[in-house]
Amino acid sequence: MKIKKRMTVEQFSAWFEVMRFAIAIFIAFAISFIIMSFSTNTPLEAIGNLFVGPMTSIRRFSTVLEALIPLTFAGLAVNVMFKANQFNLAAEGALFMGALVAAILAIYMPGPPVLVIIACMIAAGIVGSLVCAIPGILKVKWNCSEMVVSLMLNYVVLYFATYIFNKVARDPDSAYKASYSFREGVQLGNIIPKTRLHAGIFIVAVFVVLTYIFMFKTKWGYKLRVTGSNIHFAKCAGISVAGVIMSSQLIGGFIAGVGGSTEMLGMYSRFQWSSLPGYGFDGVILNILAKENPAYIPVAAFFVAYLRIGADYMYKQSDVASEIVAIIEGLVIILVAATAFLAKYRHKMTTKVSKNLLEAGGAK
Repeated sequence: MKIKKRMTVEQFSAWFEVMRFAIAIFIAFAISFIIMSFSTNTPLEAIGNLFVGPMTSIRRFSTVLEALIPLTFAGLAVNVMFKANQFNLAAEGALFMGALVAAILAIYMPGPPVLVIIACMIAAGIVGSLVCAIPGILKVKWNCSEMVVSLMLNYVVLYFATYIFNKVARDPDSAYKASYSFREGVQLGNIIPKTRLHAGIFIVAVFVVLTYIFMFKTKWGYKLRVTGSNIHFAKCAGISVAGVIMSSQLIGGFIAGVGGSTEMLGMYSRFQWSSLPGYGFDGVILNILAKENPAYIPVAAFFVAYLRIGADYMYKQSDVASEIVAIIEGLVIILVAATAFLAKYRHKMTTKVSKNLLEAGGAK
């Protein structure tokens, strides 16, 4: 006797989100194609370069993976804080400060390179935690808006870090604004010859797995999610809300700090950042695209990185401005974030799936 397998409501929800994301991308590219038609005589060639550009060589594709690493770290850091319903945007400053601390240790710390690298990442993570803890403390103690505090804090961190850089690590003999060179061997090695793709890809993969396990397989992650979804229920259930808020900031800041150190030791031989890199704000975009699921953040990071590298290739091969990718990103985010987009179809199909399951249960 053959048993017909029926789609559950959970399976339909997952399938629907994939379909909705695909439709959002299609609409975004369609609108972008129309805009390109007004700025170039070869819009098909331009959008073709956008799609296939990163695949034209191993080096270009590896550049996508290089960009994916800091994006994923930022996305995971923001994810942990957002899951607790804390809109802390200090991951940007934490990542910058983590990169600087890692650079200073890479310049001055003695010892075997492997141990120095590990120390750089741990120290960067701790500093990142301290940065993100500031909005958390102000929120717990005085109910200050963590979003406003963190936005202002990022620039405080930038100028404070710049002061430290100028006093401690800046090389006066350098032709441009840069630190002294890192010690020999204190860098994450490249894993593909003639590319800059480094071992940080494995480190970020470990953090993706650990973040997912923490969020969905531990009691601390459960408390964090409950607090984020309903803080009043969490209080009634006996959960220490203040402790959850602080732990989410500390963990998110640690991830951001490690991300900064990974980017610095993987892509550079000396510190040379003079402004905020923007990865922290990209983390917000990734969480919107990934629906705040840490397992999907690398996929969203790959999508964003691929678009940006493709846009750069398109700009070099045609007369279309690379800013077109910002239009595509914005349209995709608007459509994915809009809960009303295809909401009627989702409700109709969910009702149908539920009805079929009930009928199948009654038949048994």
